[in-house]
Amino acid sequence: MSKRDLIPQARRWVVKIGSALLTNDGKGLDARAIAGWVAQMAKLRQQGIELVLVSSGAVAAGMRRLGWSSRPTEIHQLQAAAAVGQMSLVQTYEVEFQRYGLLTAQVLLDHDDLSSRQRYLNARSTLKTLIGLSVIPVINENDTVVTDEIRFGDNDTLGALVANLIEADLLVILTDQLGMYDSDPRSNPNAKLLSEIAAEEPELEKMAGGGGVLGRGGMITKVRAARVAARSGADTVIVGGRIENALLRLADGDNIGTFLWAQQQPQAARKRWISGQLQTRGTLVLDDGAVRVVREQGKSVLPVGVKEVRGNFTRGDMVICVAPDGREIARGLVNYHADEARKIIGKPSSKIEALLGYKDDEELIHRDNLVLS
Repeated sequence: MSKRDLIPQARRWVVKIGSALLTNDGKGLDARAIAGWVAQMAKLRQQGIELVLVSSGAVAAGMRRLGWSSRPTEIHQLQAAAAVGQMSLVQTYEVEFQRYGLLTAQVLLDHDDLSSRQRYLNARSTLKTLIGLSVIPVINENDTVVTDEIRFGDNDTLGALVANLIEADLLVILTDQLGMYDSDPRSNPNAKLLSEIAAEEPELEKMAGGGGVLGRGGMITKVRAARVAARSGADTVIVGGRIENALLRLADGDNIGTFLWAQQQPQAARKRWISGQLQTRGTLVLDDGAVRVVREQGKSVLPVGVKEVRGNFTRGDMVICVAPDGREIARGLVNYHADEARKIIGKPSSKIEALLGYKDDEELIHRDNLVLS
């Protein structure tokens, strides 16, 4: 059985469409192409497939409306372009989906919406409610207010995080390439299109190339997005958006694009949220024994197994756990402030109260708040 046979079984999709496709490589919003994708999504809805759309294109569309030929570098100009472009982008989707009697909802997200546990749950509840009402959420990063320090970085990553958020079965990334190749087809005429491969395959990053002029992503961001999606059990397809009826052909099981399949089953909702975090506040260096029990036995991180504390974090922050050689082992929500952690590392948990004057938890990171990398 081919892993691709999983695609027609997927009942909840996140579809991400990139800037180059939406703007016909910078010529303004391609209304005809958008109409084609919407028509396909309407048919998928008739087949009982639940859909969430992650759409790039706001900045590129705004640049076109403002008469700018090159992408600005100053953040306030990018935000202005996003504000202008988002209006026409959402209006275009609304008009097209209405032709099929489908309602849409605009949802703008920023990093804080997914890094704050409370806001994460609010966003999750809202999106699941919209899906339950048969509304198509149209999601974009809130480019008008975010800065480079707190942005997702690209909508491939956002699509993967949304897949985690709503517990999607499949992330479909529509791109201007037919799929992913084993080398850059622009420089290697003998490059071969990959049909299916595990999302965690180490060779994938070497095969991936850079980004284009309009977007901030490239094939490398799509590989990384597939890995983020895979953490929560979602598979990913990278496929050419200009392939006729690409979405419908995927649903029918046609062998198009590149299928990056997840190697693990969906995680519990709390661990799904943890695995999707982008901002970390510090690092715990584990000894070899702690690395072994965390990875092989799924145990908690205890103070006695930590050799070093790096960074300045507070209780509840996300921290990375690394092996002595620097390899990331896991990440999770820490139970003590950095200064407190430094006082208790290398010591048994029975000594915590004597060292700190109190003891809230036996563990630095409880296994329920820990996700393997």
